[in-house]
Amino acid sequence: MASNAHFYINWAKERLDEMDAILASFEGRTAQMAADSKTAADNMVVDLRAKRDGFLNEMKKQGEAGEAAWQQTKARMESQWNNFQGEVKNYVERYGAQMKQQRTAFEDVAAAQMKAWRESAEKFQTFSAELAANQRGQIDTAVQKMKADATAAEENLKKLAKAGSESWTVLSAGLAESRAAFDRANQAAWEAFKRASSTT
Repeated sequence: MASNAHFYINWAKERLDEMDAILASFEGRTAQMAADSKTAADNMVVDLRAKRDGFLNEMKKQGEAGEAAWQQTKARMESQWNNFQGEVKNYVERYGAQMKQQRTAFEDVAAAQMKAWRESAEKFQTFSAELAANQRGQIDTAVQKMKADATAAEENLKKLAKAGSESWTVLSAGLAESRAAFDRANQAAWEAFKRASSTT
């Protein structure tokens, strides 16, 4: 059965998946840099990893905490997320064009987002299956909407990827739009689950 903080766990995991995708993308590219750039880029990646680890530690600390605890922690984690995003922007502006990394990083993060959408929809479907038949309608509808929204977000991200020459600002705005849509769909599915599971 779902925990009282499922929305927050999904929220944090989606961002953690994005952080992991960015780090994997950047770490794979720094080896190809000239020595003078490589050292500075490696230092930036180390800083990004430390920010990611801090976010993960905060997430683990909350674990299965209740909604009230997560609400308090979410603001702090949003600040950590924003700091991470700021460092990513600095990295891309400094090294992205040199390494043709902007598009690769975008595609890696987009793939992480789509993975988060699918995993969340699957979790909600599992929770729905645990409910009595008369309680499933709302959550099944929310899950179908989540899947439809995921498909729309994926199509939008594919269009941005095909454009190819877009700036990181435009690409990251597309990722932010998809992330916000995920948050809305995740919230709607969680609210539907809470309503459905409270009916007798």
